[in-house]
Amino acid sequence: MDPRRAQGYLAPVTAYRAWAEIDLDAFAHNLDVIRRKAGAGVRVMLVVKADAYGHGAVAIAGHAVRCGVGALGVTTSAEALELRQAGLRVPILVLGTIVDEEAVDALRSDVHIAIHSSDRRAMLQSLAERLGVRAKVHLKIDTGLGRLGVLPERAVELLREIRAASHLELCGVMTHVSAGEGATAASTVEQGRIFEEVLRQARAEGLLRGWVHMANSACIFTGLRPRYDTVRPGISAYGILPQDLPGAGDLCPVLALRTQVVFLKDVPRDTAVGYDSTWSAPRPTRVATLPVGYNDGVPWRLSNKGSVLVRGARAPIVGRVSMDYITVDVGHIPGVRVGDTATLIGSDGHATIPVAEVARHAGTISYEITCSVGKRVQRRYVGGESYELPAQAHDGARIRAGGRHGAAPPERLPGAEHGLQSLDDERERSAR
Repeated sequence: MDPRRAQGYLAPVTAYRAWAEIDLDAFAHNLDVIRRKAGAGVRVMLVVKADAYGHGAVAIAGHAVRCGVGALGVTTSAEALELRQAGLRVPILVLGTIVDEEAVDALRSDVHIAIHSSDRRAMLQSLAERLGVRAKVHLKIDTGLGRLGVLPERAVELLREIRAASHLELCGVMTHVSAGEGATAASTVEQGRIFEEVLRQARAEGLLRGWVHMANSACIFTGLRPRYDTVRPGISAYGILPQDLPGAGDLCPVLALRTQVVFLKDVPRDTAVGYDSTWSAPRPTRVATLPVGYNDGVPWRLSNKGSVLVRGARAPIVGRVSMDYITVDVGHIPGVRVGDTATLIGSDGHATIPVAEVARHAGTISYEITCSVGKRVQRRYVGGESYELPAQAHDGARIRAGGRHGAAPPERLPGAEHGLQSLDDERERSAR
């Protein structure tokens, strides 16, 4: 036997260069926390934009629907259409804007569209009339974020125009909070005051229809009042929230990012490693090469200052983070072998690297870290046997499905492994 193989230098490696473990039970727990904070009778519109913040939109949205989530929010029509094509039939709202070329497919797929101006109202009315459909729209009011949305002084007039449009159906009125501190920020209080004044005028004229929504994750966890009938949690559903916000400790992280050791090298003192030789070994040590880089979600700014977990111990990143590889010093960790798992985000034994730590070292926010996990990182979904049926979501009742936990789940269609649809759904659709 090759002595290097016996020592672990050339041991077999697993199938994937890198993978993200998505814990569906942690995700369901977070949805329960959000639902309790939102209060009875409040609809949860889960935001699954940017591939569900890097967690995989189709699988996450499918499991959310199994857990009783009644609507989904996205940023682009392409994101909405991906979910429709996967079999999801709950209301899906494009929270941002759409370009004209996207509108036909969005309307034909019964996607809700945020409307920001009289011009967009006219375009959607004309297109919906030509297609023979009713466009479902939510009026977005700019109360202080300064991006998309009609100005408050024009909002009531635009609501009148929507009411007069024969092929538009008002399904909601919304605004977007600017402050990361949520309801505790003075700017949020002012945005709420402006929003409520528009709503008051709209009610007085009988213009208000559909859902009213303002609260994002920060507002949900800081007790925004009034909360209205719908909330739009995003990052909190994935277990991420600034630690200074109340309730952050109630959430469970959903994503763990892992890779494996693909090469080991014993190097003498003063050996340079990586592009531009920014690190040299301070002593004889062992360097492990990991097949992940900034294309996979490892920020370039972690060069020479981040760390990973190997065999439950921290191994510092040494040298530059490149597009495809990083190198870590494992000289202090006994028994490291090729094929060993390395954890970049998540836990290994008693040690944990939370996404907030990675973001802090990289000088960015947690959102950017999870959203940057690249396409070649395999998503592996774990758990998911425990979920709430939509009809039971109002009282928090829980049903166990599968295996030793109780009754078996519904028989699934091929390709519906993430709870997107069942054979019962298909039979009902065929009968119609």
